[in-house]
Amino acid sequence: MRLFVNGTSASAGGGLTYLRNVIPILALRDDMETTVAIDPNVFDQLPFPENVTVLKSPLGHGAGRRFLWEQFSLPAQIRAAGAEVLLSTGNFALRKCPVPQLLLSGNSLYLSKDFSRDLRARREYRMLAEHGSRSILARHSIAWADCTIAPSESFAGDLRRWTGKSKVVAIHHGFDHDSFFRDPTALAAEVQGKLDSSPHVLRLLFVSHYNYYRNFETLFRAVALLSQKHGKDVKLFLTCRLRQDETPGSYQVQRAAALIQELGITESIVELGQIPNELLHRVYGACQIYITASYAETFAHPLVEAMACGLPVVASDLPVHQEICRDAAVYFDRFSPHELAQCILKISGRQELLEEMAKTGKARSHEFSWSRHVEELLKVMRSLAQK
Repeated sequence: MRLFVNGTSASAGGGLTYLRNVIPILALRDDMETTVAIDPNVFDQLPFPENVTVLKSPLGHGAGRRFLWEQFSLPAQIRAAGAEVLLSTGNFALRKCPVPQLLLSGNSLYLSKDFSRDLRARREYRMLAEHGSRSILARHSIAWADCTIAPSESFAGDLRRWTGKSKVVAIHHGFDHDSFFRDPTALAAEVQGKLDSSPHVLRLLFVSHYNYYRNFETLFRAVALLSQKHGKDVKLFLTCRLRQDETPGSYQVQRAAALIQELGITESIVELGQIPNELLHRVYGACQIYITASYAETFAHPLVEAMACGLPVVASDLPVHQEICRDAAVYFDRFSPHELAQCILKISGRQELLEEMAKTGKARSHEFSWSRHVEELLKVMRSLAQK
């Protein structure tokens, strides 16, 4: 089967994680010929075996220009490649696709009322308008695609209710244990120094670049409660820096950075900066509890990574978090720093509970597999190609 993968929207986070794991598995198959269209700016961040054909999209595309290039130029590229199926990985489908089209939908913001409320509260009216237009396109895209793939059962259900379409299939994203723990390289001295500087405090971790829907502010308020009200010596390690020039997209970091100062927790928040994906296991291993207050998610890869590393998880009460972690996490109201602080206090002082959650999480992480994800994906592709 000749497969064409449209990965031009992958620029950071989950999009790159997906291509980084799926492309090598597709390349190993003798029954597949794969062509991948990508943004040339991320070419060096992805593995491309020799038997995978790479098409670099033109430089300089913003989201709007990229969408137009996909709609009017990409179909000719798909025909030229002799493709039998298109896999679109960036939430938007081709309206007039020359072959059957499988759409990966992985952006819960289009369905999130919390995100819209958040943008209004921040007076981000331009972003709100752009979000509204993209939501309309994303909804139409599900109608244009022959089948839509969601990375979790809970998100698949949300998409069916949102669009009224039944052709939405849930296939969990995977996790490759061997690959994740393979690299023996040490962390940069600056990063390792920050991790080693707090050996006798409660070390919390959150892995994400800064954006609004990851709800950093709730994390900061919970840290303030832990340190000031409950007298807990705590550090929250972030894999980002709250600086505008290091923040992808148009999210504004000033309010979050100011909140740290306002709460008086500058010593408790440690900004490690971006960590190479292959070295993340060392950061997880240096911490004790993984926390997330996200109010919108579709899968949340860091949860699986944290569980694989034996970290107990404290997560916001999203259905997708509960689906991914099950009993390896405790859950709190996503906008309640008080509940988050109480959950951290509840488990941090109970070694037996911490060990049981770590054991449960490791077992749960082994239930996610990229190879199994690709096999299930190929079953759907073959059914479309045979129509």
